[in-house]
Amino acid sequence: MVFKRRDRRSVGRAVAEALYPRGGWRRAFGYVKHRLQRLPDTPEKIGRGIFAGVLASWTPFYGLHFIIAVIFAKIGRGNMLAALLGTFFGNPLTYVPIGVVALQTGYFIMGRPPHRDIETSLMGKFGAAGQDLWHNFGALFGPDRADWRGLALFYDDVFLPYLVGGILPGLISAFASYWLFVPVISAYQNRRRRKLRAKLQALGKNPSTPADGAAGPD
Repeated sequence: MVFKRRDRRSVGRAVAEALYPRGGWRRAFGYVKHRLQRLPDTPEKIGRGIFAGVLASWTPFYGLHFIIAVIFAKIGRGNMLAALLGTFFGNPLTYVPIGVVALQTGYFIMGRPPHRDIETSLMGKFGAAGQDLWHNFGALFGPDRADWRGLALFYDDVFLPYLVGGILPGLISAFASYWLFVPVISAYQNRRRRKLRAKLQALGKNPSTPADGAAGPD
């Protein structure tokens, strides 16, 4: 397989690297930026892909952000790979702040009093909901009895406010990312195009050959 790892990681190592990459978060962010700049598409389509990925990171559908980002990118005619890279906006360093902002915004929009200490219990509530869902799924095929009261409470107390409250800050973050990355990617592509044109001129070839990273009309 082309993308198969040569060194198989244990579950513990995979979790540890998800929480803290081997090269550190600074290197990880630099890698994402580098990949975004070198995508073979127009800056606008790449920007729309980033928009989709960042917006998907503000949804409470943990584990499905890649799929949601691709759907958003397809709707907005954005670059799919840029959308996947854009979901890096949601990571172990930002999940709790994103969740807290989304929940508090959702409580405000829905006219509910803000919750205290929500940042200390947010991940625990998602974890408990996942355990309840897994238990109820197993109860369909075993002797245990399914109990949906905990999930109903989670939906009303966490999931729905998170979903509603994540729209506004998600759009703000997505638009900010779009306007930040489009000129950066455009400048990078123009610089690469000039360097390639200079090399072709030095070799005596036609300088109108399209550069790597340039794309046709949107």
